[in-house]
Amino acid sequence: MAPSIRSRQTAHSKKEVKKLTKKAKNNVSTKEDVPVSPHPSEIGLVYPKADIAFKILLTARFCSAIWSNISDCDETYNFWEPSHFMLYGKGFQTWEYSPEFSLRSYTYIMVNMLPAWLYSQLFQANRMLTFYFSRCLFALVCAWCELYFYKAVCREFGVAIGRLTLAFLLFSAGMFISSTAFLPSTFSMYMTLLSMAAWFERKYEVAILATALSAFLSWPFAGLIGLPIALDLVFRKRDISRFLRWSIISTTAIVPPMIWIDSQYYGRLVFAPFNIILYNVFTSHGPDLYGTEPWSFYFINCFLNFNFVSVLAILTPLVLVLAGLVLHSQPRHSACLPFWLSLMPLYLWCAVFFLQPHKEERFLFPVYPLICLCGAVTVDTVQKLWFALIIQYCKKKKSDTKPLHYLNYTTFIFVISIVVCSFLGLSRILTLYNGYHAPMDIYMELSGLQSSGLQDLPKRGNINVCVGKEWHRFPSSFFLPNDRFHLRFLQSEFKGQLPAPFSNGPDATAVIPENMNSQNLEEPSRYFPLSKCNFLIDAHLGYESPAEPFYAQNTSSWTIVKSLPFLNAARSDPVFRAFYVPVLSAMFNEYGTYYLLKSTQS
Repeated sequence: MAPSIRSRQTAHSKKEVKKLTKKAKNNVSTKEDVPVSPHPSEIGLVYPKADIAFKILLTARFCSAIWSNISDCDETYNFWEPSHFMLYGKGFQTWEYSPEFSLRSYTYIMVNMLPAWLYSQLFQANRMLTFYFSRCLFALVCAWCELYFYKAVCREFGVAIGRLTLAFLLFSAGMFISSTAFLPSTFSMYMTLLSMAAWFERKYEVAILATALSAFLSWPFAGLIGLPIALDLVFRKRDISRFLRWSIISTTAIVPPMIWIDSQYYGRLVFAPFNIILYNVFTSHGPDLYGTEPWSFYFINCFLNFNFVSVLAILTPLVLVLAGLVLHSQPRHSACLPFWLSLMPLYLWCAVFFLQPHKEERFLFPVYPLICLCGAVTVDTVQKLWFALIIQYCKKKKSDTKPLHYLNYTTFIFVISIVVCSFLGLSRILTLYNGYHAPMDIYMELSGLQSSGLQDLPKRGNINVCVGKEWHRFPSSFFLPNDRFHLRFLQSEFKGQLPAPFSNGPDATAVIPENMNSQNLEEPSRYFPLSKCNFLIDAHLGYESPAEPFYAQNTSSWTIVKSLPFLNAARSDPVFRAFYVPVLSAMFNEYGTYYLLKSTQS
């Protein structure tokens, strides 16, 4: 029979839990007892202290704030643009913000932009600095939430799993992309970190409040993550009164102010989360108008963002069942949550969203930290299995009098997991930056034109910055130098609905805009004549069409202000375009050019 292999994450006493928490708070390294015989021993277990963990998390998130691309035009037009309008009175409006539909909440925008407003008022910063200030603030909030999550995972699952989770959080491309994005799904990810950590620490009040904030303020579907917490409190703890009391308190604290603020902006009674559910669930088309993806989309996406960590997370239930059969380990201590319950939120989320035809990368943001946790659980369980099956059986060390610890013999699994997954994560981050950061750099160049001494800009009137097929890579009006600069849309091969500028006046958000529809139908009124463009931003990737010509080639009409390489994904190797490998990526990838062009007629 295989030896019983237990660790503190499966057999905590209340005294041990209290001792571990106290040591973590004091930032003192601890030892983990993993009794595998009647006489357990302690070994030195190295793991990051709380202050060190926060510093490295904050560094990683600041890197994201400065260098991450805006990979989703929904982030630009549904969140950065309304924010720019609220701060400076100018920005683009999508159909979701039309009072006729009112799917988006201005309360969410206000909560996120209040610090930016204070910053801009105090320091009179230019708009691009305000943009990056907001991102850095998102980085700070994310790092703090991750620290809380890390400490709670150490308490609930053990330090061995905690340090693996921290490593996967730090170096995954998924966390790099999502941590500083201005999206409701990112805010829901913050709330997932808080609610899960509070749940692991049995602070149910905080867990319920965080779940309510996630569901009401950002994304109503994120309430699904709180279902296992409710099951635990109502059915396992049988504390229905506390669940109802704090659900009512949370709802009362969030919903009435939210309805009041949104109704003031829209000029009518509005509860945005209800409208989102109504549109996505109870209309005949739902969100499928904006494209559907095959069943494999999320599997590929998760591998790109989390590489083998995502594979490990998928295998977690199977590995835990196998470990139970092989190791005959004792069940987790009653003070701990059962694995099936504590890890349920990830698989519950995947079961719902993987089945939806309309799939987008940001839909998985709320459970990104749980992918890291489940991946860590799998690695730790594999270490136990290796120790039991290989060391205990094959090497016949049962005769040793010295008690054995699985971490002493499986360090190589821990090291290989972190090194391989971290390398692939950093490789993915580098390819995203090297391949796709050109639009951000081009708009930075545009933002600095007035201070660069360019004398031939128009002295009065509007300065029109035009985009055709590259409309979806516009990072936001925060990158336009001042109110004289206006983004204009040229007709291209894209046949969906483009956003329109907000109306003017004090009731601009309450005015129902003309030529706005909820069917993603093309609106020709959005297009601007090419002859009136002062600047044009375009990419050339080796092909053109009558609607999307190679503008930079027309030197009689355009001069090149700046050009940068831009990855041509369609003509690059699938592996080397996905992950950066020095020398080889340059050999197997093809690059086009991203241009900032200036009209010769302006």
